[in-house]
Amino acid sequence: MTHTDAAATAPAPTATGLTTAEVAERVARGQVNDVPVRSSRSVGEIVRANVFTRFNAIIGVLWVIMLVVAPFQDSLFGYVILANTGIGIIQEWRAKKTLDSLAVIGEARPTVRRDGAAVTVGTSSLVLDDVIEIGPGDKIVVDGVCVEADSLEIDESLLTGEADPVVKRPGDQVMSGSFVVAGGGAFRATKVGREAYAAQLAEEASRFTLVHSELRTGISTILKYVTWMMVPAATGLVVTQLFVKDNDLKDSIARTVGGIVPMVPEGLVLLTSVAFAIGVIRLGRKQCLVQELPAIEGLARVDIVCLDKTGTLTEGGMDVTEVHALDDSDSGYVHKVLGALGTSDPRPNTSLRAIIDAYPDAEDWRCTEALPFSSARSYSGAAFTEGDGESSTWLLGAPDVLLAADDPALAETERLNEQGLRVLLLARTVRDLDDPEVARGARPTALVVLEQRLRPDAADTLRYFAEQDVHAKVISGDNAVSVGAVAAKLGLDGRTVDARALPAERDAMAAALDEGTVFGRVTPQQKRDMVGALQSRGHTVAMTGDGVNDVLALKDADIGVAMGSGSEATRAVAQIVLLNNSFATLPSVVAEGRRVIGNITRVATLFLVKTVYSVLLALLVVCWQVEYPFLPRHLTLLSTLTIGVPAFFLALAPNKERARPHFVRRVMRYSIPGGVLAAVATFTTYLIARHHYTGEGALEAETSAATLTLFLISMWVLAIIARPYTWWRVLLVASMGSAFVVVLAVPWLQDFFALKLIGMTMPWIAVGVAAVAAAVLEFLWRRVDRRVAA
Repeated sequence: MTHTDAAATAPAPTATGLTTAEVAERVARGQVNDVPVRSSRSVGEIVRANVFTRFNAIIGVLWVIMLVVAPFQDSLFGYVILANTGIGIIQEWRAKKTLDSLAVIGEARPTVRRDGAAVTVGTSSLVLDDVIEIGPGDKIVVDGVCVEADSLEIDESLLTGEADPVVKRPGDQVMSGSFVVAGGGAFRATKVGREAYAAQLAEEASRFTLVHSELRTGISTILKYVTWMMVPAATGLVVTQLFVKDNDLKDSIARTVGGIVPMVPEGLVLLTSVAFAIGVIRLGRKQCLVQELPAIEGLARVDIVCLDKTGTLTEGGMDVTEVHALDDSDSGYVHKVLGALGTSDPRPNTSLRAIIDAYPDAEDWRCTEALPFSSARSYSGAAFTEGDGESSTWLLGAPDVLLAADDPALAETERLNEQGLRVLLLARTVRDLDDPEVARGARPTALVVLEQRLRPDAADTLRYFAEQDVHAKVISGDNAVSVGAVAAKLGLDGRTVDARALPAERDAMAAALDEGTVFGRVTPQQKRDMVGALQSRGHTVAMTGDGVNDVLALKDADIGVAMGSGSEATRAVAQIVLLNNSFATLPSVVAEGRRVIGNITRVATLFLVKTVYSVLLALLVVCWQVEYPFLPRHLTLLSTLTIGVPAFFLALAPNKERARPHFVRRVMRYSIPGGVLAAVATFTTYLIARHHYTGEGALEAETSAATLTLFLISMWVLAIIARPYTWWRVLLVASMGSAFVVVLAVPWLQDFFALKLIGMTMPWIAVGVAAVAAAVLEFLWRRVDRRVAA
């Protein structure tokens, strides 16, 4: 039986909600909202993603072969893969734990009526027929039928694409995934769990990889190219070593495997996952919930950040500083009106809450009708029966929206706005609240002046963005002059624009956005259009916000950042949630993203230089019809000292470089010349050594000389990539070089790795060839640096 069938047979509850017994009965029937909240992959998915990869399969087969036909030291590469896979699983599991614990903190907790009382419960605790209370900013978490509506308006644009809010009345359907923009009410849950509309949509796309990651896409592209290169090179190597050269079978197999294994950049994907995972853990310690891992990378690429003033630049609270009467109304009467307006809205916004604190309830006034505040109209209203029986209707909202353009009260409003104060107009109207032109002809009564509390960390954060070439755009529904004054106090200078004058056409709007810095009187739909206009100019846009009016723009932005205290709807669509509500956390997220991108670019170059020289060496061996110069143990040693260990430290090091696009192109610009030079120099040394050494033990001596050349070039690649030098980077490079010297100097290590330099002539030739190749490499990479910088 489905939830819907069960609902048809069960008696419908009243608006007072379910009893404890009825809840237990539905839980027993499985009629629970049991959709799992996934902030990350499951443990099983993490294990599968790290173990069952194309390259692990290749390496695994080769490892088994080497365990059978060769000494233990030639199969060391397999143990390295096991260690890498284990590290990847552990780090991503740690990141998952961090994500999941933070997701619980940031989870929506709807208010339901049970046993006649309103209680908050977790989303997963909702059951069929629960009566759920909703107000502005609340997300509809399950499907249902409206049972109470107080001027209830719901935005269904995330589901239908229609931007206009839908007025809901008792009996109307409400759909999960929509959210409340104005008014309040309650609805009865008719579909929960996987039957709810939003849950069905969520199952079609995993939350783990919704954000585009150029890094991951680029690495996938590189691995695809590597696979194409490996097939012909490995095939030719197998034929040459096993059939063309008349060598011992086991030795031929070992040298064939030795040629194939280093073609695989096996640690690249691992280190990318580890870098992302550690980034999540670091940000988690700062109460920053990264709902989608690649969002770390995305914010690092952002070049424009759109800031909502309220809740981002200013703290949530406000204070009423004064009330300016505009007619001969008694101040006590005006205070009564404001007090009555405050209590007329059961879910007051920040401005109305400040008025409630300043002016207690007018107890002898009775509210007969209310018009809740919405960002689209920029005002609220209420009709009252006053203590003496007289009726009156009042509006409270933006002066420049409620008043005519030539009204003298606007001059006073402008003067106050220039001081960074927020000003609301109290006006009396003779029209009904449901009249579309209710504000027309309204008589201005008083200006209510509110002082906003600036976030103490906002100025430093804006300064950080300016230093990092990230342009800040303040986009607010408040008066443009007031918003501009607040921005100026925080050190953000630039042109202030009233959004009502912005052109609707995208290109024209984009041009206006390039010129302006602060935008006021922006509607929710305009915020969305502005994000789209900026993106059309090639900008990567981040949007911050906490209110329901920010949801559409947050959803469309490349990266949405929500405050933890913001509405459920904003937290649901954002990729990053600042649970501590601190705007100052954003620089940490940007810095973490830049660390990941910059370091993975460095590390990818190391790995791909090895892949290029391995493929080219295999092709040269095939063309010259000679033995492959290396055994697996040689390349395991080289990979560990020049790539594996250094890459791990470099991938996790601090890095403040600005993220740049075209990851694949930039990596290949460095990898191809580095790999080609390493292969040519190494093979040159090998051919010279083949003519130099003769007799028994010649092959080991030839291999040792070629290994020395390849190690020195690889060390030079590492030395270039480790720049700019710090004490620990110099120590890292020096330690890897010293480790190789120890291998050459200690007899039992010489035997273990089959490395022994014979004579003086050939080793010095190997060093000379490596020095020439390193000089050419330095010259080529500097030219690439200049071209990239230009």
